[in-house]
Formats: sequence, C-alpha cells, structure tokens
Amino acid sequence: MKLKQILLGLFVAVHAVSFAQENKKEVLFTIDDKPFYTEEFARVYKKNLDLVKDDSQKDLDQYLDLFVGYKLKVSKANKMGLQNNVAYQNELRSYRAQLSRNYTTDTKVTKELINEAYQRSLKEIKASHILFTVDENAVPADTLKVYSQAMDVRKKILSGESFDEAAVKYSQDPSAKENKGNLGWFSVFRMVYPFETAAYKTNKGEISMPVRTRFGYHLVKVNDIRDNRGHVTVAHIMTLKGENPVEAETAKTTIEEVYKKLKQGESFESLAQQFSQDKSSSSKGGQLQRFGSGELSSEEFENVAFSLKENGQISEPFKSEFGWHIVKLIERHPVKSLEEVDAEYDNKIRKDDRSKLINKSLNEKLSKKYPVKREEKVYASIKTLVTDKIYSQEWDVPANMKDFNVKFLTINNDKVVNATAFISYINSQQKNKINIKPVSKLVDHLYNKYLEESLSGYYNDNLEKEFSDFANVMDEYRDGLLLFDLMEREIWQKAKTDSLGLKNFYEANKVNYQWKDRVQVNIFSSTKESVVKKAQGYLKNKKSIDFIKGKLNTKDAIEIMVKSGTYEVGGEGMPKHEKVTKGVTEIVKEGDYYFVTQVNQELPKAIKTLDEARGRVINDYQQYLEQNWVSELKKEFKVKINEQTFAKVKSELQQTK
Repeated sequence: MKLKQILLGLFVAVHAVSFAQENKKEVLFTIDDKPFYTEEFARVYKKNLDLVKDDSQKDLDQYLDLFVGYKLKVSKANKMGLQNNVAYQNELRSYRAQLSRNYTTDTKVTKELINEAYQRSLKEIKASHILFTVDENAVPADTLKVYSQAMDVRKKILSGESFDEAAVKYSQDPSAKENKGNLGWFSVFRMVYPFETAAYKTNKGEISMPVRTRFGYHLVKVNDIRDNRGHVTVAHIMTLKGENPVEAETAKTTIEEVYKKLKQGESFESLAQQFSQDKSSSSKGGQLQRFGSGELSSEEFENVAFSLKENGQISEPFKSEFGWHIVKLIERHPVKSLEEVDAEYDNKIRKDDRSKLINKSLNEKLSKKYPVKREEKVYASIKTLVTDKIYSQEWDVPANMKDFNVKFLTINNDKVVNATAFISYINSQQKNKINIKPVSKLVDHLYNKYLEESLSGYYNDNLEKEFSDFANVMDEYRDGLLLFDLMEREIWQKAKTDSLGLKNFYEANKVNYQWKDRVQVNIFSSTKESVVKKAQGYLKNKKSIDFIKGKLNTKDAIEIMVKSGTYEVGGEGMPKHEKVTKGVTEIVKEGDYYFVTQVNQELPKAIKTLDEARGRVINDYQQYLEQNWVSELKKEFKVKINEQTFAKVKSELQQTK
C-alpha cells in the first residue's frame, strides 16, 4: 500500500456534507474506551460510496470492520508516539498550509489576475531595458532622484540617442555591457510583475515610462511581439551518448544508420520500438507527451521540434546533452485554454508579486471581520523605545522587558497579544533596512504590517472553527499520515529488513517466482525479405555480425540492423518464431519487417533466486504481514461496538443509497 492509496481509499480529501449534523453525537464504538462517533463513520462512508469498485466494500458490516481496523492502526500509531515525530509534524504543517490556501485568499482578485495572465500568455515579448538601481526602502528624496535620472535618459532616447548605446552607457544591469539591455523573448511569469506589466502595456517600438520594481527603475523598450507558439506532439528515436568514446561513437553510428533507413521509407514507429534507448517512449513508437516552450530540459530538442512545420516531417539527426535524436512531428497544438491553465496560473500567482494584491484585498476583509483593540498608552510607550539607531541596525531591545509584559492588542475579543511580541517584531525588521523617517512613522509602518500579519495568522489558526469541511479533511489527513508512518515502520520497512522472515516466506512460496524459457540471441531485421534470407545464410555458415553488416549494408543504404540480448521466449522484444532453439530460426514477418534470429544459448525454466525475485517477494511479504496485522491489533486493544447505535446508523445510510 502507498499513502496515496490510503487517502484515496478510506479518506479521500473532498468536501462532504456531514451526516446527521443536527443530531446529538452518538458513540458508534470505542477503542480502549476512546469514543468514535456515527457522524464520522457515516460521512466517510457516503464520501467514498461512489469510489469503491468492489460491491462487497459497500456492505455496511464489512465497511465497519474496515473502519475499525483503520482506527486500530491509528490507535497503535498514537500508542507508539509517532504523532510526536518531528518529520510527521512538519509534514502535517506543510499539508495544512497547502490546504489552507483555498481559504486564505481573495478568490475574486485571484480570478482577475488569472484572466490577465492568460491574456498576456497569448503573446511573447522581445524587449530591452535600462536599469537605474534604487533600494526598495529608499526615502522619497532618493527615489525621486533616481526617477528623474530615468526620465532624463528617456528624453535623450526620444530625442534620437540609440537605446542600445544608452543601455551600455547608463544601465546598472551588469549584463548590459554585453547584451546592450536585450532580454530576448519572454512571456507571462518570466519577469517580475511590474516589469511584465510595463512590457505588455508598451507598444512595439516604443519605450515605457520609468517602471518601479524591487530592483529599481526600468525603461522598457519593446522590440517585437509575436504569438505564443503553443504546444507540439512529437515522437523521437534516441541513442544515449554513452559513458566513453566507444559508446559515444556507437550512439552516433546507430542514429545515422536509423536515419538512412528512414530516408529509405521505413517506419519511424517500428524503428523507434527496435532501436530507441528512451525506454519510456520506445514501446509507443517514440511518441512523447505534448509540450510547450520551456517544458523540456533540453532547449536544443525543443527548438528542433518547433522548427518542424508539417505533420509527419522528420528532422535530421542532432545532438543534445543526453545523446542523439531524430524527431518526427505528429501534431501541433494551439495555446492551452484558460480552463487548462487555471490551476497552474493560480499557483504561480501566489508565488510572485501579484500575491501582494491578493493579500491586500484579504487584509481589508479581515480588518472588517475581526475587531481589534489597541492599548494606546502602551503603544505610545513602545514608540519612545525606538531610536535612530534602528536605521543602522544597531537598535537593541531593552534589557528589562518586565514593564512591557502587558496586554497590547486584543483580536476578536479572545486573542491577547503582549507588547513584548510587537517589540520583538520591530527588532526583527531591522535587517530589512527600512528608511522611513522620522522614527515615529517607521513604527507606525511596522505596526500596520504586524497587524496585518496578526489578523492573517488569527484567521488561519481558526480555520477549523470557521469551516467544518476544513476540520474534517485535516482530521482525516492527520490519521492517514500517522498510518503511513506506522505502515512504513511495521510493515514496509520490516519486509525489506527482516532478512530471515523474508527468506522463510520465499522458501514457502518460491514456486510462484519462476523464470520462463529464455534465450540469448542476436535478432536481425530488414524490410526486405531477400536481405534477411542472405543474413540467414551467412548465419548458418557461422559468419559474424560485423561480417554480415559489412556485406549487406553500404555507405548509402542500411539494409540490415541487429540487436542482441536475453529474452523470454514469446515475450516482448522477441520475434514470434514458431520454434526457438539453439541455432538459426526461420524467417518471420511482423508488420513491415522480416526477422531472423540467431539463438546462441537456451536458458530453461527455473525458479528465480531470492535476489532475482527480491522486488516481487518483498511486495508479497508486505501483503502477507498486513493481512495478519489487524487480528493482532484486536488482541492488543479492547474494541466495543454499540450494536444498537450501528443498527440505527445502518438503517439511515441504507435509505440514502
């Protein structure tokens, strides 16, 4: 079992309406006197009713047994103290943070930003820029000075000075000396949001007004605009580059031979199945999943793929960092629809500057939702503590904080924040080198930030109280994660490390782990039967592979190709010969190809050794251990089922089917 199977089995994280929410909680069963309620059982059962394929699992008596078994395992995990494991707690926090994203955002603003990003994604921009650096927290006078410099340079360019020359002369981007400010082509999410906005709002050939980012002010010149080139579906044949010069040369020779056969009209798909070393795609004729710009790890491969114009067009052999390829265009696809990119863009928006717009909107709502009372005398005292030393990061928190261990804020009439917490926050913000002056305004600025963070934190901490579905999912994930850790320790890891138990299990079941008949062979193939007949004759006369290839292949035409290895008789990769015995087989035709096989050695059926079958034996041993586990847990824990309550909930659930 895997964690995903656990969560998708009993506890799939979907929103569901709780059963009998208006009724008083009723205890369905207890484990060592700990109660478990009908509400949870009914909710989980209904939630998974349409997911189970085995009708027996819909039987409520069997489902109760599964549910009790699950809770027994969780009880065992808690008894062992796995809930105190640091890795477990970190994983739970990570999941909660991920789940909470759907509750801690302004959906309206997010949707508007997704729509904006999608419209921009339809185009790609080629632009240059000139950067005038200024600190993100610079005082207004310094900011105005840099802005004026940017405006002066803009006027010079509009008056005739070359943008490229101005970039070399004035830009504080170090790369400008080499690239003259040219940033190449980019699309949405490639640049910081304010820069991206300026680029998309500036017409081709024009220069933007100075735009402020965290790096400073930019002048953006849009050199060109083009449509997004979309996605493509391609197939490829690949030979790996190899670990040494001999293997590298073999890879190159093989791809050149394959290309010659393609030029002779042979099937791309068949050649991919035989000779491509990309095992993930070779069985599918070399076909890859559709992709767009930047989605593969090889820019060279992408450029070649997008250069193909007609479906079925085949590239010449080319080299990437992985090896040699030949690419065939199967289909071009337009850019994805808004619906297809919605989730992807949502995730990206949360990670860049756009998120500030979302946070601002949410903060405004929270400030209205939760009343805040500030102790004004305490706030005034705090202000007197902060001095100009904060600008040089030399301000220290008072040694005696006793007088400030008092109430400073009250949020929603139930959460109290001490003044010491805010003072510590001010101290932590020194590293950001905020230059707002005078000090009183700096403290006001930090207070507003602190309040926003406090309101957001309070809201996040109370999501379980605000949303019952959130609380249910967190409870289910908490149990599922505990079970995963328990299974890892008690079942999965034990199956891997219990060498004696594994060996005994193997000895008792080794008849289930057998090799089929195998042969060590050289397989010769060609689209021409006459060529294969010649190869068959040479093989019967004990000629070598190199001799046969030398006789039948020429500089301009590859007529015969060979692959060698050990295969199961009748298995994948072996031609379907009627008789496979030591020597030379008859010729068979499959698709467009003729095959003859030289069988060098026959390997009869045999029981695999434990090492040869280890992966499957471990998997079977895990299942064996798990099947016997719940019965042992029922002996360890006292389980008491309230039969009368179960009869009642069963009757109600049967009416909902």
